[in-house]
Amino acid sequence: MSSAATTIKRGFFDVGESQVHYRTAGSATGHPIVMLHQSPGSSKQLEGLISELSARGRHVFAPDTAGNGDSDPHPAAVPTIENLAQTAFAAIEQGVDGPFDLYGSHTGASIAMEIAIAHPDKVRRLIIDGMGLYSSTEQSDVLDHYAREILPDQEATHLMKVWHFCRDQHLFWPYYNRTAEGRMPGGLPDIDYLHDFVVEVLKAMRSYHHSYRAAFRHPKRDRLPLIQAPTIVVCSPSDMLHGYFEQVASIIPDASSAELPAWNDPNYHAKTADILEGFLA
Repeated sequence: MSSAATTIKRGFFDVGESQVHYRTAGSATGHPIVMLHQSPGSSKQLEGLISELSARGRHVFAPDTAGNGDSDPHPAAVPTIENLAQTAFAAIEQGVDGPFDLYGSHTGASIAMEIAIAHPDKVRRLIIDGMGLYSSTEQSDVLDHYAREILPDQEATHLMKVWHFCRDQHLFWPYYNRTAEGRMPGGLPDIDYLHDFVVEVLKAMRSYHHSYRAAFRHPKRDRLPLIQAPTIVVCSPSDMLHGYFEQVASIIPDASSAELPAWNDPNYHAKTADILEGFLA
């Protein structure tokens, strides 16, 4: 369990002509862990884990993916996961000294995987938290429907579109399958969390879809076997990607796996940090 609260600080690093926003916490002398968030949203959604891990002595560095949160969009018209990984790594190089442990959730897991493959000398251990291995039919469906472009309009319907997009991700899978068959069991998160989630997506509304689509297109089955770092695959039963959990672990050489607590567990962050630290130690 954590021993003391820590302060999360924020900042920006220049990467080429763009800026990457980040959150960081903990002692600069603590062993570093880099945390890459899911899409959509930003490192804001990782604040619970950032606080828990930094209170245990970790130096935590969590950038916003290019085109998400407060980070500028990637300059490529159609960025790939490799593009996003290169930008993230350029920010990590400025925020972290020496080798680091690496955590990625959903889209962040794909980005983390590519960083680990490209920089085996820098990534000490890798944590993949939720990853989808879609069939060709599933991939086509999510590319067509999941990450739609949302633009401002005079009637402000974009505000409600983003609200329902963020809310319904917790109720249905995919979020647009609003049927009894698509219903997820966990229910809605805390309203403050949901509000913060919506605000982060609104800030990047014009560009959030690029990282989503990059993750949906990414050839994960081909890339996962190339990971050299010791890896653990984790996932909560509340996660819409839980059905792919063991399959992801089976593709990575010598990977271990562990199930995380339910998202609505009041001690979710502490229990998850126990699992992560058990692997990283």
